[in-house]
Amino acid sequence: MSIFEGIMLLCFGTAWPVSIYRSLTAPKLTGKSFPFMIVVFLGYLSGITHKLLYSRDGVLYLYILNALMVLADMVIYLVRKSRGDVEHHA
Repeated sequence: MSIFEGIMLLCFGTAWPVSIYRSLTAPKLTGKSFPFMIVVFLGYLSGITHKLLYSRDGVLYLYILNALMVLADMVIYLVRKSRGDVEHHA
């Protein structure tokens, strides 16, 4: 297991609970980029795929946890967008 890969995922993963909390509690969602969340989610899926195919170790669970948090933030974003709670800036 790569300790540095694990530390990287832990560091990145600390931001997602804050982002999810903000998505749930802010009156209007501003500053969120759905395309960015898709790119990050695809990155985590790529990490999961690599771990499953070539390097199965405990870091896999950090990739899965981070991917699930990004997915949750994406779902919240889409629900709030359907209600008109997302502000778009030109």
